[in-house]
Amino acid sequence: MNYNKLEELLQLLKDIPDSGKRDRILQLCLNAAADSIDENILQSIIGNNNQSKNQTVFLKFTKQELSKMPIRFRKELIINDRLVKCRKRISGRKTINYEIRYRRHGYNIAVSSNDLEKAKEKFIEALKTADSGVTKSTVPTTFNEFATYYFENFRIKKVAKETYSGDMGRYKNHILPHFGSKPLKKITASDCQTLLDKYVEKGMGKTADEIHSLLNCIFKMAIAHNLITQNPLAIVVHSEHERTHGKALTKQEERKLLDGLKGTRYLVPFAVALYTGMRPNEYKTAKIQGDFIIAVNSKRKNKKVEYKRIPISPMLKPYLEGVTELDFPYVESMRTHMNEHVKGHKIYDMRTTFYTRCRECGVADAARDEFMGHSSGALANAYTDLSDEYLLNEAKKLVWSY
Repeated sequence: MNYNKLEELLQLLKDIPDSGKRDRILQLCLNAAADSIDENILQSIIGNNNQSKNQTVFLKFTKQELSKMPIRFRKELIINDRLVKCRKRISGRKTINYEIRYRRHGYNIAVSSNDLEKAKEKFIEALKTADSGVTKSTVPTTFNEFATYYFENFRIKKVAKETYSGDMGRYKNHILPHFGSKPLKKITASDCQTLLDKYVEKGMGKTADEIHSLLNCIFKMAIAHNLITQNPLAIVVHSEHERTHGKALTKQEERKLLDGLKGTRYLVPFAVALYTGMRPNEYKTAKIQGDFIIAVNSKRKNKKVEYKRIPISPMLKPYLEGVTELDFPYVESMRTHMNEHVKGHKIYDMRTTFYTRCRECGVADAARDEFMGHSSGALANAYTDLSDEYLLNEAKKLVWSY
């Protein structure tokens, strides 16, 4: 059988619809022709016949390429005579795509390129990555980008909405302008010390404390992501500033405040604030429910919503006659009115005042903690459920004269 007859036979075989039979007949014909036709000619005929199809071939890596591979894989490849399967696809009129796959011995690699040498380079890099167990990280490595990543993916899930909003404001106003997008690895203790000292020197000790706390959270998270190995704050000198606690109103100031608000829409909100001890950020959640004022306890972490019950005491009851719904004005507006009537006091001082009156009137600690929304400790919180009757009886003690 000569070249022309074999090529004619191959063309006729293409018309056989059953691919299985066609391939078997082709194999038999080629075996029969192998002894009478030069090997190069036979390969050119096979190549011409298969050029429109996808092909699976074996790639042989050079010794130099082999030396770049991980030792564990290198041994495996030597056993296979440095051969790896590669799928060739026609991806354009004059373009061939090479896809190299390897899915054995714990590896799961697939790379491709229209350039064979680049495909081999990609395969070697994929081997190195797989062998080290490291995947390409999408976590930012610069300060602002990582801090934003931390806030949006972690802090927002941990703190209350108001806390998150305040943290973001502090970050944007005080921290971001100082660090910008500086690489995390280049941030030093000196950078942090300079920032904190600036606010301490301005007399803004509380702000310095808040900055220190936020930075500490950010750097700890960076360590957890293996972006840095040490916290720059570890050797920063910073003493928490001494906070001034609230000052209770005297009974005369209490009377003066309420008398000054008579006939205004502020009287009821101030009376409720004075005689329930709610935190200012809890005012907007307060509502009347039977003999109680119910409000969300804003000091519960992990976004857990918990309501606290404060009985309507004898001191508060007269101010709520005919009132079914509470309507608190903006805290800023309340602050202005408070300063007009009792100078030198803050809104939070009304909470301190209520706590003080509870102690002066002999309210039981457990009831007082319930009114204030304080935690009694994990064990007590888990096993204590104070009855309404008990709380109402304790609230009856809240009576005093001016």
